[in-house]
Amino acid sequence: MIVKGTVHRYKSNVDTDVIIPARYLNTASAQELAAHCMEDIDPGFCTRVKAGDIIVAEDNFGCGSSREHAPIALKASGIALVIANSFARIFYRNAINIGLPILECPEAVRNIGAGDEVRCDLAKGEIENLTTGMTFRAQPFPPFIRRIIDAGGLMASLKEET
Repeated sequence: MIVKGTVHRYKSNVDTDVIIPARYLNTASAQELAAHCMEDIDPGFCTRVKAGDIIVAEDNFGCGSSREHAPIALKASGIALVIANSFARIFYRNAINIGLPILECPEAVRNIGAGDEVRCDLAKGEIENLTTGMTFRAQPFPPFIRRIIDAGGLMASLKEET
């Protein structure tokens, strides 16, 4: 799978409460969650984000509660990939479970800025900053996780198997 989009850049410790504030957790609608995604940390996010865009963040992205609403809100808002130095473990698994690709690549994080255009080949783990021409390598997911992501999440992949 190839992802190509504009980068939205964040610092360390972006927690699930700023990805989707708790006051909006009274809905199961992914689109309603997306309408409030990142609004407490980046009020203009929902007006700027486009389908296929990429988040680049520093350390411990997705820390906080175990709610899967956070990766759902990101994916529904149009985010196609999150690249960070590191992820909170429960966010990492929740992202895979809902089919949101995430990659750990500190070198890419150091060299990708807000507004840069980035292309990523998820199967190879190749990240290219189209703005600067720099290329980075992340550890690609093993085939069984790629199947989950390609299917759109764990439940969709299980349906494909039956």
